[in-house]
Amino acid sequence: MLGALRRNVASRGSSASALRKSLHAIRPGVSASGVSSDAGKEILLLQPRGITHVRNFSPLVLPGCSIGLTKTRDVISSIQSETIMQKSCRAFSSGDGDLVDAVVPFMGESISDGTLATFLKKPGDRVAADEPIAQIETDKVTIDVTSPQDGVLQEYVAKEGDTVEPGNRIAVISKSAEGVAPAASAEKKSEKAASKPSPPTETVKEDKPKAKVETSPSVEKPRAPSPPPPKRTATEPILPPKERERRVPMTRLRKRVATRLKDSQNTFAMLTTFNEVDMTNLMKLRSDYKDAFVEKHGVKLGFMSGFVKAAVSALQHQPIVNAVIDGDDIIYRDYIDISIAVGTPKGLVVPVVRDADKMNFAEIEKTINSLAKKANDGTISIDEMAGGSFTISNGGVYGSLLSTPIINPPQSAILGMHSIVSRPMVVGGNVVPRPMMYVALTYDHRLIDGREAVFFLRRIKDVVEDPRRLLLDV
Repeated sequence: MLGALRRNVASRGSSASALRKSLHAIRPGVSASGVSSDAGKEILLLQPRGITHVRNFSPLVLPGCSIGLTKTRDVISSIQSETIMQKSCRAFSSGDGDLVDAVVPFMGESISDGTLATFLKKPGDRVAADEPIAQIETDKVTIDVTSPQDGVLQEYVAKEGDTVEPGNRIAVISKSAEGVAPAASAEKKSEKAASKPSPPTETVKEDKPKAKVETSPSVEKPRAPSPPPPKRTATEPILPPKERERRVPMTRLRKRVATRLKDSQNTFAMLTTFNEVDMTNLMKLRSDYKDAFVEKHGVKLGFMSGFVKAAVSALQHQPIVNAVIDGDDIIYRDYIDISIAVGTPKGLVVPVVRDADKMNFAEIEKTINSLAKKANDGTISIDEMAGGSFTISNGGVYGSLLSTPIINPPQSAILGMHSIVSRPMVVGGNVVPRPMMYVALTYDHRLIDGREAVFFLRRIKDVVEDPRRLLLDV
């Protein structure tokens, strides 16, 4: 152990003497006293790649923080600028370390930018770490910009409506209230100064009206008669004034929906076939087991799970409906992901129920309720809406009696559900009232023939009207 210490001291001594010689060669006026080997101070370490700020390093140092060592600073400044490297381990911080930047987060692989929709906080508000301070609207979802640390929101460096990309600065957060206090005091001072009356300006204002009154008789001239209003011809339409119109820019989600729907109309050879479903047995099944279903699974039994199971059965019987055209090829999907169209205040979103063929009624209802809640809250993610091989749209919740839904690309068909209406039907030779629903299937006629489309819709009708078919697989 003592031998190792001797070798260490000897190596440090030789290194120190070499450094003294090199410094003397660079600047002959620099004395050897400019080199120190004291430990426990904040020092600058001379390395082959530059100068690094370190602490508690014992040998071969230049005390860069001393006041009287001007020659030492001259030696350091003579080193080339590209060899000096300043290291900092504080992310998104300013030089004093009190200010932190809130930046745009990663928004997904398919999303390169977004629009800064709204600010959730005001400058001067105190925010907590991971608390949303702004919202960014993309083509698919709304993403929150959160505060990286606790502190006070000092200012926004972007404006509402700006197009931002991941990594762009949105706001500056002050970890202490020091950055905001001076600005607030300055505002108060300016308000007080503005509230105090200024006597010289008042006298000027009082003198001006008098001058106007004295000179007004000489300046006045007789007014020319106004021309009569132009007479409208009988064929000219009377348009409402522009003041009664409002021009509002489209949101990114609305523009994306409009583009996709128009592309779908231009790409697919869409055709719609209809049928009607007697909802008596499915409604009876729901009324008989709704209480026991809620008690066991914690979720209500709805009609959507029955139609999802019916669609899964129909897709298994007609796999061409689950396929899609890709160039000159047909892609057959060996999985069944059902997209559920959900209308939100911001626009239409289509979350996906993954592997619906492997789910029971309770799992389908829980998944749909969770996705619908996220969609209405604006917290649904890109991954939860990506993919999907078949779509179900329920316009009946809004009272729609009949419609022709539009295919959601890159799918090949969509099922439209509608409202339940009691209508007279012939059952066993008697006319009886029955709860009936019209169902519509819009499909890509380039891939799916009318025969397969009718069989598909007929299978859904059979399963919904008699859910026991699902148990017996008939």
